[in-house]
Amino acid sequence: MTDKQTYTDLFLPAKMGAFTLLNRIVMAPVTRSRYAEDGVPGELHATYYAQRAGAGLIVAEATNISAQGRGYAATPGIWTEEQVEGWKNVTDAVHGAGGKIVLQLWHVGRFSSTELQPNGEAPVAPSPIRAEGNTYTTEGFVPVSMPRALESGEIPGIVEQYRHAAKNAKRAGFDGVEVHSANAYLLDQFLRDSTNRRTDQYGGSIENRARLTLEVTEAVVDIWGGDRVGIRLSPVSPDVGNTPPDSDVMATYGHLIRELNRFKLAYMHFVEGATGGSRDVPAGVDLDALRALFTGPYIGNNNYDLDLAIRRRAEGKIDAVAFGRLFIANPDLVERLRRGAALTIAPRESYYNGGAKGYTDWPNGNY
Repeated sequence: MTDKQTYTDLFLPAKMGAFTLLNRIVMAPVTRSRYAEDGVPGELHATYYAQRAGAGLIVAEATNISAQGRGYAATPGIWTEEQVEGWKNVTDAVHGAGGKIVLQLWHVGRFSSTELQPNGEAPVAPSPIRAEGNTYTTEGFVPVSMPRALESGEIPGIVEQYRHAAKNAKRAGFDGVEVHSANAYLLDQFLRDSTNRRTDQYGGSIENRARLTLEVTEAVVDIWGGDRVGIRLSPVSPDVGNTPPDSDVMATYGHLIRELNRFKLAYMHFVEGATGGSRDVPAGVDLDALRALFTGPYIGNNNYDLDLAIRRRAEGKIDAVAFGRLFIANPDLVERLRRGAALTIAPRESYYNGGAKGYTDWPNGNY
């Protein structure tokens, strides 16, 4: 261990909510697109996650809460019995390797195609505003479809989809769940006034636009208890669909974070900047000020290296740090970081699709 690393507690056990973690290094949710159309995890996925059980906490890749919530082919689900059974093998493997794993609950909202939706229906969204870009189907990449606005009476059904998925995650043996309210997917689409033009109780004011995320969080907490639930937010990330941020990031996300405090969540997982990109933020936005509003543990995410993680931990800005892409080619990432060992950088062509190659065939480091 280098002298620099001697003065950090990132590699020491930590407590977050009900979780007792081996260290403060988190594996971020990383979509790898290696599932059949039924979204059922298999032995390959169990091997992949167990290899990375040295992380203090694994946040399993974004997982569709329903057939309606699906926006990409080859992604996993948690709404069928077969999916629950498949995930049981994964959680058993991770626990057998000494790790902790939570499931990220995902509804893509408008970023989908009729080719991926049940009966070829239009994707749903807060408002009928089409996203930019293409999504992946079994036939290849296609433009995302025009969404339809959810009727007010349908929204309780969306909350129930999250509740059902949270119950299934518990049955599948996860240690907890993470509510995906980031990256311009459904819950984030309701939050941002750039994608929410509603005039009912879920649109207009900040309080109304935050309502769905809070209702979903409450439903999930009812199943798990707050100390086993986290939430992911990305206030300025354009991510899918080139989605503009809210017109008043500080007010909107400030309100949401203050309201989330009542649930006493295990953690808030924050994308600092543009997901997978720059850490820069627009003028007038102070992510550290938003972070300070949250009364629970905070996981920093986005383009961290060890030096940045050590510095922000020393400054009290983070309680844990999440790495995503570095876990792809470094299953033993925590040990490599601790020892100052060389890191392998995965080529982008290994990120998505395929089988074991580029997925479970990365070796541990030579220490």
